[in-house]
Amino acid sequence: MKQSFLTAIVAISFIVISGCGNQKLNSAVAKIEPIKGSGVHGVVTFKQEARGVRVFAEVRGLAPGNHGFHIHEFGDCTGEDGKTAGGHFNPAKYPHGGPDDKHRHLGDLGNIMADNNGYGVIDRLDSQITFEGAKSIIGRGLIIHAKPDDLSSQPTGFAGPREACGVIGVAK
Repeated sequence: MKQSFLTAIVAISFIVISGCGNQKLNSAVAKIEPIKGSGVHGVVTFKQEARGVRVFAEVRGLAPGNHGFHIHEFGDCTGEDGKTAGGHFNPAKYPHGGPDDKHRHLGDLGNIMADNNGYGVIDRLDSQITFEGAKSIIGRGLIIHAKPDDLSSQPTGFAGPREACGVIGVAK
């Protein structure tokens, strides 16, 4: 598993460094893999729309209830506990908040709600994240936490341990 994460990091780095040619990015994807055998896995897609980026996630293997769902600063899922992904992506240095707050970590996407079968879905439009410039999510980590994000506790929303991680890459 570590080899596949390293391969993804190298590929994403090459794409970001090369500037992706003259092609404008309009979609990205993260394959979510379990941390420490949690069993949490899924796929998150990001698609540019007129008013922002559509975030759509389908995740399985979660305990029923809410789980913190954040973009983290590094696209590194190699650590046993997921902490190699760093903290929440926060280029503006705002306090932690909810996904609809004007001033929040850019990576604060709120919670993903799992049903009694461990299946969770998010489908939301985010007006702050982008695929280019200082707010770009390309090459960043996406973390799903064990507990709900309370949307206010500093600096992380008290969302608990990291259960799954994925690297956000350019999608075809």
